[in-house]
Amino acid sequence: MGLGTWMSARMFTWLHSNHLIYNTCWEDPRLDRVAMDIQHDDNIMVITSAGCNALDYALKAPASVHAVDMNFRQNALLQLKLAGLRKLDYEPFFDMFGKGHLPHFPDLYRNKLRMELTPDARVFWDERLHFFEEGRGNSFYFHGTSGYFAWLLNYYLDHRRGLRDMVDACLNAESVEEQQAIYFGGMRDKFWNKPMRWAANRDATLAMVGVPRAQRRQVERYYEGGIAQFAQECLEAVFAYLPLGDNYFWRVYLTGQYTRDCCPEYLKEENFGALQGGLAERVHVHTSSATDFLRRHDGTISKFVLLDHMDWLSTLQNNALQEEWQAIVDKAAPKTRLLWRSGGLTTDFLDPIEVSLGGSKTRLDNALIYDRDLAAELHPKDRVHTYGSFHIADLATA
Repeated sequence: MGLGTWMSARMFTWLHSNHLIYNTCWEDPRLDRVAMDIQHDDNIMVITSAGCNALDYALKAPASVHAVDMNFRQNALLQLKLAGLRKLDYEPFFDMFGKGHLPHFPDLYRNKLRMELTPDARVFWDERLHFFEEGRGNSFYFHGTSGYFAWLLNYYLDHRRGLRDMVDACLNAESVEEQQAIYFGGMRDKFWNKPMRWAANRDATLAMVGVPRAQRRQVERYYEGGIAQFAQECLEAVFAYLPLGDNYFWRVYLTGQYTRDCCPEYLKEENFGALQGGLAERVHVHTSSATDFLRRHDGTISKFVLLDHMDWLSTLQNNALQEEWQAIVDKAAPKTRLLWRSGGLTTDFLDPIEVSLGGSKTRLDNALIYDRDLAAELHPKDRVHTYGSFHIADLATA
């Protein structure tokens, strides 16, 4: 391992070991719902991230949703959302997680929410009540490392002449054609100046938004212009070719808040009652690795949502990746389906991994049956559009 790679890995590990990284999920659950076809007897495992998608899946009324994350801070955020669903009315709940701030939050937290949290989550939130304070330019979505990046991005938009107006015009455009006219009519060149391209190429910047060096390498296998070129193409797809009217992922990072019409499903008023009425109780939070959770779990899992974390493991922790896949196979229900994303165009690093299936060893490329047609249909519709590929696979029966 070179010195640069070692330093990058150390920085990324330090960030993820000491900070809340994701304040909102950065994977499109609209695609996941189609890919999984969630049924009432499904038991789902998902990497927690910010917990938005675990709540989204719960709205389809599966038997259970197990949110698993090694970073207890991510689980503390999901716990706070679950506490709010149990103890708050819709308006203050939306103020917290929709607008990103809530009047008198410290009092509400101490009187209603704190008692609903685990000890670790209490310690975390006791020291971060300011995350939801009101104030000019303050928002929960400007906290955590990805939130700090969003704050810097908004500072850039506000101080580069005319750029904020162009971004707002795109977000409020009534058609993709109108978005294209704004983006190609000046926004692209104004946004992608030399300092922005320089920042997009820094490992420190990427670490803030949860992209390790291993994932950067996955991207750069296929993009001659590097990670900055990849980011520029992603942004172009979002602003010029996909409708922004319901793209809550980019809206919250570009404005610091959602709107009632452009927000995750768990924040919509028509879904609040269903979650509060019992569906949220089907969400179970686990602070551990995916492997350790699966080894301890008594039942089986029929749907796995692995996000992009295998990119992280592929370079530096291949043994952990091997162990995780064996744990997946061991706890998989009949007709198990798995979803994952990658910064690269393929995840061929999975193919040679061997697992014991039905009493014999087999490679993963023989154990997985890919639905490449469905993945190819869904991936271009991804509102986030920051992943190189989207994968859907069923586990072959022994």
